[in-house]
This record gives sequence, C-alpha cells and structure tokens, in this order.
Amino acid sequence: MKCPGQDTLYWKPGAIYEVPCPKCGANVEFFKDDTARKCPKCMHRFVNPDLDFGCAAYCQYAEQCIGTLPEEFLLQKEDLLKDRVAIEMKRYFKSDFKRIGHATRVARYAERIGRAEGSNPAVVLCAAYLHDIGIVEAEKKHGSSEARYQEQEGPAVAREILERLGAKPPLVEEVCDIVGHHHHPREEETVNFKVLYDADWIANLEDRIKENGLQPEKIETIIAQKLMTENGRTEARKTLL
Repeated sequence: MKCPGQDTLYWKPGAIYEVPCPKCGANVEFFKDDTARKCPKCMHRFVNPDLDFGCAAYCQYAEQCIGTLPEEFLLQKEDLLKDRVAIEMKRYFKSDFKRIGHATRVARYAERIGRAEGSNPAVVLCAAYLHDIGIVEAEKKHGSSEARYQEQEGPAVAREILERLGAKPPLVEEVCDIVGHHHHPREEETVNFKVLYDADWIANLEDRIKENGLQPEKIETIIAQKLMTENGRTEARKTLL
C-alpha cells in the first residue's frame, strides 16, 4: 500500500509549486513530495522548504518512502522526535494532568534556556518530557515518589519509549542518563543536563510559590545558589520575579 500523502491520486491543487532559490533567487519547481531539487540556473541544491516531515520523523520506512533523505532532514527528524515523545508521555501518565502539566512546563522552559545555551534540542526536550517518567513505577514498587526512586525507575521506561519511536542509540543513552540522575548533578555536567536541571527547578519553584508563597528574597537566593546556567537564572527571574 502506498502512503496517501505520497500518492498523486490524493493530491490537491497546490501540490506543485515554485520556490525561489536561496542562492540566486531563480524559481525552482517542486512537487510536494520532493525532498530537494537543484536550481537549473546556479545548480545549487536545496531542501524543499514546504515538505511536511511529520510522519517521516518517526516512521521506520521513511527512507524507502521518500527516497534518500538530505542532511537537513536528518537533523529535523531527530528534533521532531520530541513531539512524539510528548504524546507518549501524555499517554503514559493518562489522566494525571498535574504531572503532564509539570513535564510540559519543564519542556517549555528548557526550550527557551537551551536555545540560549546552545544545547541539543532533541536531547533536552526528550529529557524534559521524560524526566519524571519513573514516578509511576516508583509508586508501584516502593510506595514513594521520592527523587531517588524516580531516578532508579525512570531510565527503563524512558528507554522503552525512545527505542519504540526509533530514536538513535546515542540520544537514547544521553536522555536515559539525564533521567537517571536529574535531581543530583555530578561534579562535571553537560550543557544538556544543566538546561534540564534549571528548567525543572523553575517549574518546581513555580509550584511552591503557588502553594505556599515565597518571598522574593528567598526566590532570588535559590536562583543564585541552585541554578546551573546564566540563561536559566535569567529565565527564572523573568518567570518567578
């Protein structure tokens, strides 16, 4: 069976269009499923800017379906993994909207901090969505959601989700490593860990402020002492103060 998105039988008006070459400005005709084309004027080859990579971001048959994937796509494919991970996190937590909301806020803060810090967005955002994924197993096995039990149980659950979605082994290993000690920084840490750690602190402080209230002086002290990146501290002050 051919994917309906790639079958011309299902195409609608606008499936063939022209895109200006980013190098010389000449118009280059694209079919909607072209991954890349070469400009007939200057011979510059570039990626189709309107190609929807959504399903190919997680489909194991992507290369067979749309041909040899350009380097730009491979980078985007890894980045798009975060959207599938977010969906799986929500399915896993089911109706636990508090934990879903927390993970979503951590991801939002991590994205902002990570962009400024130059971190790997795929690693950071997958870790953000999955950092507390061990809570369910921790409560089942240990009757507690303490940090040490979350860290103990989380990596196996995160690994199952990431491998099922076809994530590359290096990304799986780094995300699982972060999940397995996200409350306890080591002496030397990666920028990806630091970004996740700061984002989690911001979301947790936000909850503490709503529940119990904290004086601005106390918040500033925590920000200065606990957060690991300058951009994390900036985001915390903007969000919390």
